Amino acid sequence: MYKTGILTLSDKGAKGQRTDLSGPQISQILAATNLYQVLKTEILPDDREAIKAKLIEWADQEKLDLILTTGGTGFSPRDQTPEATIAVCERLTPGIPEAMRYYSLAITPKAMLSRAAAGIRNRTLIINLPGSPKAVKENLEAILPALDHGLEMLLGSGSANCAEPAK
Repeated sequence: MYKTGILTLSDKGAKGQRTDLSGPQISQILAATNLYQVLKTEILPDDREAIKAKLIEWADQEKLDLILTTGGTGFSPRDQTPEATIAVCERLTPGIPEAMRYYSLAITPKAMLSRAAAGIRNRTLIINLPGSPKAVKENLEAILPALDHGLEMLLGSGSANCAEPAK
């Protein structure tokens, strides 16, 4: 099982003024796959430095395999999740957010407004998801079929043949 963290970014959520629905939605979807063990969950305000610090902690000290963020990927001046993610990643994985946007564009033209990013820090894959439960579900539907293979490759337990069909 992949050691996973779910980081919700929301000023109101961090203050207890809004219930986090997206983080639990992610946990529920991952639990249904029997591939991911959610070890860490947290809600932080939309603060670039706090986000960076948590991503570094979870990747470097906690050694999580996967970190999924939710929220902070839009156009609001407080939306800093992609910038924080890019700042801590050593290698970007642009195909992941491209696939999420492509999949979601078939559902809503607003998908093109997502600024989500994804990348690798050490042996941790970090992926930004939107902040709404509906969008989280759609985005995970887009990437989960290939995510296991990517994590196998990252963690050194998979084959180097990316032409193999996804599980």
